[in-house]
Amino acid sequence: METLWQDHKRSIIAVGVLLVLVLSSLFVVPEDEQAVIIRAGQPVSVVNRFAPDRNFGEAGAGLYFRIPVVDRVQRIDRKVLNVTMQPQEVLTSDQQRLKVDAYARFRIIDPVQTVRAAGTTDGVIRQLEPVLISVLRQELGRRSFASLLTAERGDAMVNIRRKLDEQAREYGAQIIDVRIARTDLPEGRPLESAFVRMRTEREREAEAIRAEGDRAARVIRAEADAEAARIYANSYGKDANFYDFYRAMQSYDATFGPGEGKGESSIILSPDNEYLRQFRGQR
Repeated sequence: METLWQDHKRSIIAVGVLLVLVLSSLFVVPEDEQAVIIRAGQPVSVVNRFAPDRNFGEAGAGLYFRIPVVDRVQRIDRKVLNVTMQPQEVLTSDQQRLKVDAYARFRIIDPVQTVRAAGTTDGVIRQLEPVLISVLRQELGRRSFASLLTAERGDAMVNIRRKLDEQAREYGAQIIDVRIARTDLPEGRPLESAFVRMRTEREREAEAIRAEGDRAARVIRAEADAEAARIYANSYGKDANFYDFYRAMQSYDATFGPGEGKGESSIILSPDNEYLRQFRGQR
């Protein structure tokens, strides 16, 4: 063995150095990562870059070479990631303090920009966290507490997503979605006063709806009465006897028919009573 080392010392060292160089020049890029090749401090190429029109497994993940010592590989996530905001107190336009817990989902679509602006994936998350808080405060601060309980909340989320996405592009990221996981009022009197105010507003809305319904009912009833009067007038013009008979039947029904407060007493009339003349076939 010693003889072999002495006879082939240079060759063995050369093979070892070559093996180290080969191994150090190889790197593997999995499907869930993008690799940015950095040479002399500048990104020069990207491996397995995200592309929305490419399916999983078609973007180029696998084994790659780099120039040892000269090239550095910066790995960037290719998955959908989350930016989670710690619960924050937000002041609405009607001076209500809310405890809001929100998160945003994003994907890195420009890894070169990410390396230049934030360095790493974690750097992007650290940069987006305060931006999410700031945008959320700005948007919710423009709206009242009651509006956040209605469909207007959807408009607020769209604006938050758009504003956050504009700033996320500076770090090579695309915001996919923003959600408010939870919105609470602080415990104590503000919460109680908010419930009282909400109940008062709902009662006011119910009263307004009821008044509108009554008004619409009066209009419909007046129109129906007018239509009935028109039909009665037309009937009178065509057959006065039938009209007289019909009105008499209505009068009897109103007087003797079942109804609230009726049927509890009896009225005795003479057959010759003028009011009952229609039953005798007389006018």
